[in-house]
Order: sequence, then structure tokens, then C-alpha cells
Amino acid sequence: MEPASFYTEDRYLLRGQLYSAKTALQGRVIVAGATGVPQGFYRRFAQFACEQGFETLTFDYRGIGESKPETLKGFEMDLLDWGKQDLAAAVEFMSKDDVPVFVIGHSYGGHAFGLLPNHHKVSGCYVFGTGAGWHGYMPFGEQLKVLTMWHLVLPVLTWWKGYCAWQVFGMGEDLPKNAFSQWRHWCRYPHYFFDDPKMEGIETLYQAVETPMVAANALDDLWAMPRSRDAFVQYYRNAPLTRQDLDPQTLGGKIGHMGYFRQPATPLWQASLDWFKSINPAGSMA
Repeated sequence: MEPASFYTEDRYLLRGQLYSAKTALQGRVIVAGATGVPQGFYRRFAQFACEQGFETLTFDYRGIGESKPETLKGFEMDLLDWGKQDLAAAVEFMSKDDVPVFVIGHSYGGHAFGLLPNHHKVSGCYVFGTGAGWHGYMPFGEQLKVLTMWHLVLPVLTWWKGYCAWQVFGMGEDLPKNAFSQWRHWCRYPHYFFDDPKMEGIETLYQAVETPMVAANALDDLWAMPRSRDAFVQYYRNAPLTRQDLDPQTLGGKIGHMGYFRQPATPLWQASLDWFKSINPAGSMA
């Protein structure tokens, strides 16, 4: 792998890692990560993909990992810009030489894809663990934990620190204050920001997507159960969309919300890459 950096349309510098294809080039893959999850978490997938002929880019959204400022206190951003600006810039960076570009998404990555102004440059999108975020889709015990986090623990911690100290819980990177506020607010709604009166019209962005998609969710993903996924991805109304419910027993008994990109999930990685190959009109680019 080698360092990669590129600017967004609004001139924010993003940093990532580019993994060169080890065999005949099949395409280029962009990893669109989950909220607050640094790009290093996706390293094993990227290595697996490049060994099968996919040049692969991991990167950090603004405010996260290698793309964050010296301090998050006072740093302002719009959560939508992770898709509209950051993922869009990654698509531009990887779009060259008529080689097909694919997106593999995790959680927020499935939100980000519909926000892209250049989704037409992507040949296929495969997302794991995307959901609407509403606690009502979760089992009761998880609901209690999430509601306590949203309404008590994290607001106090964010007020004290000036940013959401997500790392305290070992759940990923700290989040900019206003990104956390938007995320928390939209998770109040059964259909995420589609139900927010202030976001009227955002569904038209998703209706414009015609890229083939797969949305795979584990039956033990407490944060993104299949019905939570369905509540969100229904807005990709014009995209050829396949929904998959993953049985954790096929992967040793546990997947959860983060297990899609841990080593035991190799069969899921293989399935996604095989799907990319199946919709690659040009076949091997070598």
C-alpha cells in the first residue's frame, strides 16, 4: 500500500491508503466506512481485494483519523459532506482509464452513496450493515443502551469536551460536535433524515441512483437489523437493489455490526468481489 491524498470540491484535504492490485486488474474499489471508524479497520479487506485484482482505496472522512484537524474542539462540518464531498472526491480520484469503479460500504457508507453527485461513475455498490439508526428497530436491551447513550452519556460528554468523545467507549474515532448532533437527531426518526421536515427533498437524491446495489445485514446486527435496513434502502427506488439477510451461524456464530470487516468475514468479502466481477462489463482490464 502507499499513502494517498486528494482534495474535495470544497478544498478539504483527505488522506488515505491505496492498495495496488496484485493480479490482473479487475476494477477499482473504494471503501466507504462507518461513522467514526478509521480506515485502518478496513485494512484486511483492502489487502484481500488487491490480491484478487482490485486496486483498493481506504480513506478517512473529514474530522476522522488521518483527515482530522489538530483539535476537534471548534471544528465544524456537515455530516452530509462525508458523502456529498468526501466520498465524491474519492470517486473522482479513482475514476480513470475507463476502469470500473466500485464502492464497498459499511453502515454510513450506505447513506453516503445516495448523497453522491457522481454516483453514475460507480458500476456497483455493495453495503454491509446499513440501517436507519432508529432505536425502535433494535432489541429491547439494545434500545435501553442506545437511548441512555443518546440522551444522557454522550450529550454530557460532548458538552464537556467540545466534541463527541466516542473513543472513550472503544467504538471508533471521536466525532466533531455538530456531526454527532446531526447523527443523534436523525436517529430519532424511523426513516432517519428522510423523516426530518428540515430535510424535505433529500429523497430525490436517492431516487436518482440507478447503480446496481446489494445491501447485506446480519441477523445479529443489533444496530442495523434487516427491517432497519429496509426502512432506509427503500429510498433507492430506481436502483437495482438486492437485499441479503446474513445468518451469523455461517461465519462461526457471530457477526454483529462490526464483524463484516473482521477476519472471519472473508466469505462475505469474497461474495462482494465476485458480485463486482459479475457486473464488470469489461472483465479483466489487464
